[in-house]
Amino acid sequence: MTNLLTIAFTAFFIENVLLYQFLGICSFIGVGKQRKTSLGMGLAVVVVIILAGMSTWAIYRFVMEPLDIGYMKTIVFILVIAALVQMMETIIKKLSPALYKALGIYLPLITTNCAVLGVAITNITKDYDFAEMLVYSAAIPLGYLFVMYIYAIIREKLELNPVPKAFKGTPIAMIVAAILAIIFSRFGGLI
Repeated sequence: MTNLLTIAFTAFFIENVLLYQFLGICSFIGVGKQRKTSLGMGLAVVVVIILAGMSTWAIYRFVMEPLDIGYMKTIVFILVIAALVQMMETIIKKLSPALYKALGIYLPLITTNCAVLGVAITNITKDYDFAEMLVYSAAIPLGYLFVMYIYAIIREKLELNPVPKAFKGTPIAMIVAAILAIIFSRFGGLI
């Protein structure tokens, strides 16, 4: 149990996918301007990463490993992720057309979001059992969602305040991301 808590805490805070591993930055900067779109994108990424983690882990353990075709994991994992994102896109389009429109190009970009592939490959390279894989596959996207939401709150507040012209837009967004990364890096001393 301690091992699972360590994996969860490390994945969520210390090795946060956005602030430490720098995976999924495109959606972080692009969608992280408003809370609603950040929350929607974060929830979509949570679902896709958990489903992708379970699917790719099972495919690797029960199909690829016995057939000794582990060298094909990247290609197979990308195909699985693409299929899951297509399903997610269809579901969001049906259930929440407004969110689908707000996410725009960033929803299909989950397919190429390296955070999703990174989690799938990490589950294999770290040789996680099912419980460890499930905890890691849940903690990473929840950390992603948490950081995206905090980031969106800060960016919304910045829009209402005077920011020097030279820092408006992307520069202030990068400064905020850097400050968040520094804050989250301090959690490393807890474990």
